Order: sequence, then structure tokens, then C-alpha cells
Amino acid sequence: MQRFMITDTSDVVRKVGKRILSELDFLVSEAGDSREALMRCQAEMPDYLIVDAGMEGALELIASIRAMPDGKDVKIYYCVIEADLRKLMAGKRAGATDFLLKPFDRKILTAIFGNRAAAA
Repeated sequence: MQRFMITDTSDVVRKVGKRILSELDFLVSEAGDSREALMRCQAEMPDYLIVDAGMEGALELIASIRAMPDGKDVKIYYCVIEADLRKLMAGKRAGATDFLLKPFDRKILTAIFGNRAAAA
């Protein structure tokens, strides 16, 4: 089973994402801030990670994960509320694999990740 971590300051976003992704057969963990996410990644690196762009330390978290031994293999989705080119480029420079627009829902998460859990 592939591991997925949602890092977002919003309890609601984490809970909704966890419910949807768990139904897609991911083993989902949550982190409410960048420090907690980094500690969890040091203990067990996820296969996929959503990082809220509005969270303090988001770019540093992405760069720190990329610098870890298994960090190059993680698919990191930088989650933004609007397609702001500067923010998207900052995420890409930090090491984000791709982007995800907020708010996301079942349709979006299923379209992006639905076939990936089964591929493991």
C-alpha cells in the first residue's frame, strides 16, 4: 500500500483529503505544520505528499525533504489557492513535482491519484 501525507494547517482539508485518499487505497497520514511533517518524513518517507503553499515553512519543507536520502523519490504536490506564477515557480524551484489547486474534492483527487494507488 502506498503512503500519502497531507500537510495543511486546516483540520478540515486534512480530514477530507484523508477520507478520500484512504478510499483510494492509500495509507494516509497528516501533519498540521511543516515541522511535524518533517519529523514524520524522517520516521517514514511517504510516496506522495501534499504541501499547503499557505503554510509557514512550506518551501523549506519541500527543499528539506528533497535533501533527505529517500526524498528524491517522493511525489510532492504544492497546493495553491490560485494559479499564481510566482508561487508556482517558487514551489518548482524548491522541488515540487506538480501542483494542486485548493479546494480539492473527490473528483479532483480521484482523477489525479485514483490509478496510482493500484499501481503499487
